Amino acid sequence: MLSFSSSSSTVPLFVSFFIILCTSNALVKLPENETVPAVIVFGDSIVDPGNNNNIVTIAKGNFPPYGRDFDGGKPTGRFTNGRIPSDFIGLSKWEIDNAMIYWVFCLNLNHPAEELGIKKLLPAYLDPTLQPADLLTGVSFASGASGYDPLTSKLSQVLSLSDQLELFKEYIGKLKDMVGEEGTNSILSQSLFLLVQGSNDIAETYSVIRKGRYDFPTYADLMVGWASSFLKELYGLRARRIGVFCAPPLGCLPSQRSIGGGKQRECVDNINEESKLFNDKLSSELDSLNTNFLLARFVYIDIYNPLLGLIQNPQKLGFEVADKGCCGTGLIEVALLCNKFNPFTCDDVSKYVFWDSFHPTERVYKILISAIIQQYVNKFL
Repeated sequence: MLSFSSSSSTVPLFVSFFIILCTSNALVKLPENETVPAVIVFGDSIVDPGNNNNIVTIAKGNFPPYGRDFDGGKPTGRFTNGRIPSDFIGLSKWEIDNAMIYWVFCLNLNHPAEELGIKKLLPAYLDPTLQPADLLTGVSFASGASGYDPLTSKLSQVLSLSDQLELFKEYIGKLKDMVGEEGTNSILSQSLFLLVQGSNDIAETYSVIRKGRYDFPTYADLMVGWASSFLKELYGLRARRIGVFCAPPLGCLPSQRSIGGGKQRECVDNINEESKLFNDKLSSELDSLNTNFLLARFVYIDIYNPLLGLIQNPQKLGFEVADKGCCGTGLIEVALLCNKFNPFTCDDVSKYVFWDSFHPTERVYKILISAIIQQYVNKFL
């Protein structure tokens, strides 16, 4: 855990802002007096930058070949070959020009972050090298192999959403030590909160354990209930701009094709239907929360259809392989099975939609996040 002495507020608070959203294709100027001072992330391995490195669990990705395309080829605990979605939502430094303060909130695609002055990595909160200043621009509390279902996290001995929320409360206390109560409230109310969760519940906990007790519609209702409770608690801690990712087309993951896709390893339709049913229920619940909590923006983020489009038409964006991962045989390897001793790992990951049997490649994340930012950014205002 982090520790540092408290200090008085020296962070310049918000005078007059623009938010500039950078993509490979456009600059989107948002209204005056709008800012996103930090990005704060909760969830599973899709957005875990290494929190699991610092807990006792087998659900880790801090060894080769994970991270082989990361800066210096370093495995950091991210469950892919390079960066993850939260890394592509970078936060820049303050820039002063003609007495106007601009906040640059940039999606790092084709431009080196060093050239743009961008903080290009969103760090893990449990990273022992985390600096106090990192807290001001956001961190990730996500833990690989976690889920909405408390049992999901318990099975892999990782951080549940309740655990992540407790760490967030600790984070708030540290912010108060740095910028005071008013500064902390301002940062939290204007920051972007992201929640990426649910895949492990559907693909693993339900399929292996919960299925004997619940039909899927009932289990989906439970998942949505857990999600809603978490979001309400987050709201009570002053989160106001909250994006919630839906479940992806889990039946098309390489691991699920290998387990239930038959000899041809087709997408598993019933698992995709489960994802869609959960997504429908989640979307309805977010609509309800928006009705009942008028000061907040709960934004449903569709990742299902963009990823399914990539899987069904990989050649459209220059991919060649969408039914297996690059790591190992690509059929079942993930976490410990995806290791440097496996001789079958691909040479050219740019041809692959998936890095291992569960997680997309860095290149796919870039493409998806670019589209997501352009589609959803105004819904948080």
